[in-house]
Amino acid sequence: MSKKDKERKRDKGEKESAPRLAGALQSDITRASRHMRTFLTNALSTSGVYAGQDGVILALAETDGLTAGAIAERLGVKPPTMTRTLARMEAQGFLKREPDSVDGRQMRAVLTDAGRRHVHAIELAVKATENFAVDGLSDKEVRQFLKVLRKINRNLGVVEPEEDGFGE
Repeated sequence: MSKKDKERKRDKGEKESAPRLAGALQSDITRASRHMRTFLTNALSTSGVYAGQDGVILALAETDGLTAGAIAERLGVKPPTMTRTLARMEAQGFLKREPDSVDGRQMRAVLTDAGRRHVHAIELAVKATENFAVDGLSDKEVRQFLKVLRKINRNLGVVEPEEDGFGE
């Protein structure tokens, strides 16, 4: 099938099976993720917030007083990684760890005023990164892409919320 025929078929809405190249999906998803992370890191560079810390601050801004395990689960990282991240962020003054009021063995992370001051800048940097990444895509294409990514995550054993950020 010629390139013009493929374009006509696509324009008419006919289904064409996507070619499956070994490793192409994984490679492209990984590359896109790295580029987004680099873009976000650069957008945050003047704030002193490092890659990975943005998600912690946003999670605590939404629900302050989470345990390391709860934050790790929300962000999809291992608890030991989160414990190290929280220690670094505590040293930077972004948060403090306090014993749980019921179970004193459990520690809960709480944003400090310094950490709270970064919430708006992080939200803006995340929004700018996402807007830059989807530039030229329609809202429908973005929704479809998110739907496909969520299906991939479910197939790989990661349960994601259905909400897509577009009010549907």
